Amino acid sequence: MDIQTATFLIVGLTFIVYIGIAIWSRAGSTNEFYVAGGGVHPVANGMATAADWMSAASFISMAGLISFLGYDGGVYLMGWTGGYVLLALCLAPYLRKFGKFTVPDFIGDRYYSQTARTVAVVCAIFVSFTYVAGQMRGVGVVFSRFLEVDITTGVIIGMGVVFFYAVLGGMKGITYTQVAQYCVLIFAYLVPAVFISIMMTGHVIPQLGFGAELADGSGTYLLDKLDGLSRELGFTAYTDGSKATIDVFFITAALMLGTAGLPHVIVRFFTVPKVRDARSSAGWALVFIAILYTTAPALASFARVNMIDTINGPDAQGTAYEEAPSWISNWEKTGLITWDDKNGDGRMFYAGDERNEMNIDRDIMVLANPEIARLPVWVIALVAAGGIAAALSTSAGLLLVISTSVSHDLLKRNLMPNISDRQELLYARLAAAAGICVAGYLGINPPGFVAQVVAFAFGLAASSFFPAIILGIFSKRMNKEGAIAGMLSGITFTAAYIIYFKFINPAANVPDNWLFGISPEGIGTLGMLINFAVAIGVSRMTAETPQPVQDLVESIRHPKGAGGASAH
Repeated sequence: MDIQTATFLIVGLTFIVYIGIAIWSRAGSTNEFYVAGGGVHPVANGMATAADWMSAASFISMAGLISFLGYDGGVYLMGWTGGYVLLALCLAPYLRKFGKFTVPDFIGDRYYSQTARTVAVVCAIFVSFTYVAGQMRGVGVVFSRFLEVDITTGVIIGMGVVFFYAVLGGMKGITYTQVAQYCVLIFAYLVPAVFISIMMTGHVIPQLGFGAELADGSGTYLLDKLDGLSRELGFTAYTDGSKATIDVFFITAALMLGTAGLPHVIVRFFTVPKVRDARSSAGWALVFIAILYTTAPALASFARVNMIDTINGPDAQGTAYEEAPSWISNWEKTGLITWDDKNGDGRMFYAGDERNEMNIDRDIMVLANPEIARLPVWVIALVAAGGIAAALSTSAGLLLVISTSVSHDLLKRNLMPNISDRQELLYARLAAAAGICVAGYLGINPPGFVAQVVAFAFGLAASSFFPAIILGIFSKRMNKEGAIAGMLSGITFTAAYIIYFKFINPAANVPDNWLFGISPEGIGTLGMLINFAVAIGVSRMTAETPQPVQDLVESIRHPKGAGGASAH
């Protein structure tokens, strides 16, 4: 059986499962569409949260970043892991006690302002569309290689699948589909990691293989070999960092703090019956997330060694193009690998200086890893199914945020308060359908590689929502004027910085031109600090928060009640 047939078979079976679950769990009310009726078991919700959280950036791009960047790529792992802990321990119980299942709903009620609600809706949609662009791009990358279609066609196929179970099932359908998707993606991630760890180090557990000696009898440790190869080929040593310390700090902080403002993760804490269950599901989700995140550095290192050895050959003189392994020609068809024979010797060579003849998209590393290591065809197809599952699970959660922001926060709670439950559900589905179309366009025309696009979304979330949520919970003095001014200033600054360096003047996107040496991926942290400063300053110069709101803030600091999600 060839790779394409195996991929059609395995991916097709997973699609049948997802669609079957969507039909079985289709939503019949806004409560089921928004929060799955609030009756999901904590373990199942933990799996669904993990799948929601571990997007295409986690599955496809994070290990690729670590593989190419080494130590510098670790900021993504640290930021995303730390961010989830921050959200689960410091924010989720309080938001659950407040009883509003969307961030705009929380901000609108906490800051007693429809203007604040509208600003939050705009921020939520902006952040979600930025995030979902990376997911749809991931779907296109997977399909372009394994189903041998172009990226545009791959994105359209993914749009169709997400449309079916997100629009039909809402949060109820998405939740139980994400449980299945977690099982697929984690199995797909671990199987090749275990195979390659055994082949390269003799260790069954990849995390142990990461720090072990190679099994070739040389007595060389895996990371020592990577450091040596990196220096010889003109790269920075794999275990050394090249980024400025301030940029590492700001990127990590943006990823961590942006997590607290990601609406598609926050809403998951309202799909379980009680606050205790929300905390339990957060703990389970952290366990499920850790399985993949602790495996990623090992998988990245294995892939890096195998890739360099395959391209440069055992004598490091380059591999003749005619003798190149099939994975190179397979990925060349997608345009994600290109070869430029600079010296005309007919040999491929990969390096970090002028000797380099290979342009390799970092998003392919996890997907290409089983082919590079010559693993069985079914493993290669399984990884394709896992990559699709990761991208689709997060896409669905984000599209639900977009639909609820429009139907519930903008229409029901603001512009059309008298619409019926049935009409609100219809508008939610229409908004989800429109969101899928926009997401597909952004997936076909993304502003960067998958993890980079997702990093922008986290920066935007950190600069807009994090201060408003934190101050809304822990500061009785914070008023609507401060919150509105802070959100607008934070997201405007961050978006302008990213747009300038990524779209208006990308040639200037170098450390010497960055403000304080902070890259676009980390600028969200500075935007967040601006948000805090403006919000606190404006609140001190304007009217005091009404007493009933101060009493409400005091009550949500003690998250002991059931805190059932309120749709109205």
